[in-house]
Amino acid sequence: MEWLERMRHALDRMERMVEEPFDMAEIAHAACTSPYHFQRMFHMLTGMTVAEYMRKRKLTLAAQELAMGAAKVLDVSLKYGYESPESFAKAFRKAHGIAPSEAKSQGASLKAYPRISFHLSLKGDKEMDYRIVKKEAFKVIGKMIKVGTENGENNRRIPAYWGECAADGTLARLAELSPGNPLLGICSMPPGEELLTYLVAVECDAKAETPEGCVSWTVPQATWAVFTSVGPVTPSIQRLWERIYSEWFPSCGYEHAPAPELEVYPEGDTNAEDYRCEVWIPVVVASQS
Repeated sequence: MEWLERMRHALDRMERMVEEPFDMAEIAHAACTSPYHFQRMFHMLTGMTVAEYMRKRKLTLAAQELAMGAAKVLDVSLKYGYESPESFAKAFRKAHGIAPSEAKSQGASLKAYPRISFHLSLKGDKEMDYRIVKKEAFKVIGKMIKVGTENGENNRRIPAYWGECAADGTLARLAELSPGNPLLGICSMPPGEELLTYLVAVECDAKAETPEGCVSWTVPQATWAVFTSVGPVTPSIQRLWERIYSEWFPSCGYEHAPAPELEVYPEGDTNAEDYRCEVWIPVVVASQS
C-alpha cells in the first residue's frame, strides 16, 4: 500500500505540473524515489515514458479548452509550455489528427488521454526466485539500436533485431570476440530519454578492439538482482520483465540503480521449453525518505 500511495503522490504532482516546466526530479521526489527508478517503473507499468504521458495530458487539456470555443490557440499553446504556435500545432495534429483551430469547430473529433491511476492487483501466486550478485565494471562490445516504447514497439522491434543480427553474421562475430561467454541484451533508458537504447553484445577483455559497425560500452560496477526465465525466449522473458516491475519491485526493499539492465543468453535452443536465460537489474536499497 505504501508503494501505491507514493505513486499516487507522484501522479498528483504530475497533474499539477501540466502548466509548468517538466521536472523529472520533482516528480520522483513526490514518490520518494530516484528519477532513474521512477522513470523505469513508470515506463514498464504503463508502456509510456513520463515525458510522453505529460505531453498527452497537456494536449488533452488543451483540446478541451479549445473545444469550449473561447480560448485562443496562441494563449493555449503558451499555457501548456509550447514555444511557438507552430510547435503546438504540430504536436496537436499528431495527437488529435486535426489542427488546433479545427478543434474549435462544433462536433470536432478529439482524443482524450485520461489520467493514469494505479490500483492494487492481487498477484504473486507464483513465487519469484532471485539472487543478488555484485559485479565489477566490465567492457562490452556490440551492435546498437534505439527504439520507441509506445504501444509495445520495443517488444516487437527487439526480437526482430536479434533475428537481423543472426542473419547478418553479427552474433557469430560477437561470439568469436569472446568465446564461451553468453550473448547479452543491454537496455539503457536514463531519465528524460524517450527512446530505449538496446545493445546486442558480449562481455570482452578490456583491450579488445571494437569491430567496424559495433560500439563498446563500459557497464559500471553494480549490485544486481538476477532473475531466471525458463522456456522459449519469446514470450517468457517479456513476461518476466512484467513481473519484475509489477510484482517484485513494489514488494521489495530495492529500487533501480542508475545503470543499464542486462539480458543474459547462454548457448542453447532459445525456443526450447527448458531454455534458461536471465534478467539482471541493477539495484540499490530503496530510499526511506
